[in-house]
Amino acid sequence: MEMMKSFEVTEKILKDFQARGFIILRSLLDKEELELLKKSLEEKDCITKHAFQTDDGDDRKSKLVIWSHPGNDITGMVARAEKVVKTAEKLLGGEVYHYHTKLMMKEAKTGGRFVWHQDYGYWYQNGCLMPDMLTVFIAYDQCNKTNGCLQVLEGSHKCGRIEHTMVAGQAGADFERVQQIMTRCNLLDVELDAGDAIFFHCNLLHMSKRNDSSYRRWAFLTAYNKASNNPVKVHHCPQYTPLHVVSTRGTHTYKYIHTLLISLPCAQVPNEAIKTCSNFDDMSGKDFMNPKNDKTIKYDETDNIKYDETDNSK
Repeated sequence: MEMMKSFEVTEKILKDFQARGFIILRSLLDKEELELLKKSLEEKDCITKHAFQTDDGDDRKSKLVIWSHPGNDITGMVARAEKVVKTAEKLLGGEVYHYHTKLMMKEAKTGGRFVWHQDYGYWYQNGCLMPDMLTVFIAYDQCNKTNGCLQVLEGSHKCGRIEHTMVAGQAGADFERVQQIMTRCNLLDVELDAGDAIFFHCNLLHMSKRNDSSYRRWAFLTAYNKASNNPVKVHHCPQYTPLHVVSTRGTHTYKYIHTLLISLPCAQVPNEAIKTCSNFDDMSGKDFMNPKNDKTIKYDETDNIKYDETDNSK
């Protein structure tokens, strides 16, 4: 576990990631950054109005929102920030691009479970041929055993891709194989404070239990794919879309460079862009996912979600 002051992926940290399938960074987002994120996600409904639910097979619903491109709002600044993107690049060993971001809302007393699965279990179905992908799970609220924190099987990414089938509304890993892997891999409860993050490999087996506590458990997740792993078919997540690195050399002022970076919806931004961002409600270009287009899930069709096919940002 590393504290996020001036973090760098050292050779030791890289070996830990390769051996365990994940690393945990404490305070990836500080309190001020979390408050800004809260302003966008809770004081406005520009994102949460796109939420849909899937059946967890245990009489509960799992609620989430997914979007394809980071955009220029505060959530986009988090997904494009150097401390997130560059860490992902060093862990995967090359250029990455934003594959999608999601907000997972496990409400108090009612939030459903997420069954054992690998993210690559369904990304493989999207035409991503190599498991050169990872997810950054950022705790928006405190995540602990009582409210359904993430659980992982350490080192299980080395088992390769496991067959997945539909478990109620979710894609779940072959449970017989999961039970076999449990005899070899340690089960870890990933307890996080708000702002902490876990970067985990796409083949790492993980799940989370239902939330029976009086406290909600929201999480902000952003996923990255290596540029060299461009999907071989067009689907509901984006093809390779470069997270351009804009040169800051020359005579331009810092203010000019900062404005230029933020205005490019697919540019990496300096970490301070999170705190200087004032866009909390313009979701242009994010392309919120219509669950009808994702063949790896089954969603609750009673959800009253409207999608304008000509402009998914609305």
